[in-house]
Amino acid sequence: MGRSLNQPIARLARTPELPQSSLDIAAMRGLIAIMLLAGFGLGLGRGMAAAEPIPLPRPRPPLWVEPRSFAEAVAGLEFDATDVSSAPTPCDGRLAAMAEIEPVPWLIGPGACGGRDMVRLDAVWLADKTRVELKPQPVLRCAMAESLTAWVRDEAAPQTAMLGANLRSIDTYDDYECRPRNRVRGAKLSEHSHGNAVDMRAFTLDDGRVIGLTDMTVAKDFREALRDSTCRRFTTVLGPGADAHHNGHIHLDIVERSRGYRICEWQVREPPPPALVNGPVPLPRPRPALADAR
Repeated sequence: MGRSLNQPIARLARTPELPQSSLDIAAMRGLIAIMLLAGFGLGLGRGMAAAEPIPLPRPRPPLWVEPRSFAEAVAGLEFDATDVSSAPTPCDGRLAAMAEIEPVPWLIGPGACGGRDMVRLDAVWLADKTRVELKPQPVLRCAMAESLTAWVRDEAAPQTAMLGANLRSIDTYDDYECRPRNRVRGAKLSEHSHGNAVDMRAFTLDDGRVIGLTDMTVAKDFREALRDSTCRRFTTVLGPGADAHHNGHIHLDIVERSRGYRICEWQVREPPPPALVNGPVPLPRPRPALADAR
């Protein structure tokens, strides 16, 4: 009886033995738990790292900033406009007495282009109050506009009147333009870039005739007289014969060179001779026989 009482107690105190398959399952579950905890920790670390502030890229510069003044828009931010004034100059006063002008005193830039005391020359008044229009109206330095006006009044108009009609308008080709000479990239700035030059193509007379300054069919003595007068008045005259760029117009400017050097390159050309007639050239008629001296 005592043995039967102690036997249950011994069974309860003994640890039951688990089968091998149960141990394998438990080990696998433990390994999975460890991997999950490791992944959670790694993800947490990444999340913490992602939470740190990342520097943003620098903002792109604006494509256009509105200038605070006209000088900034045309000549750049470094331009000093303290010496620019809209007050009329002595040249403006002289020119206004013999021409229709519109002052453009602040035409400056970009870069080295531009000039002081610029004007738009609309028309020239001749001595008899005849109005000679310029089409289109050139924008020039006042000194250049004054030289051109004096040449039209004193020489071009009187020479044109010898053709039997009066000068009414002048067809211009180019005036102020910020560009290199002959528009060749890398060349020196043209005098057009400073308002010192004007190109002309033709005169229109009051009878409707249009006289091309480089037209070889126009009277040669008239074109020679124009060439001589321009070469006396202006420091540079370029026309046919100077280069291929000036075969269809006349360039005039007042650039200042050392020792007063001047350039006058304008060939007054004549039409080529008529082409020979195809075929045999007729022989001259025979000379008549000499009469008997007796």
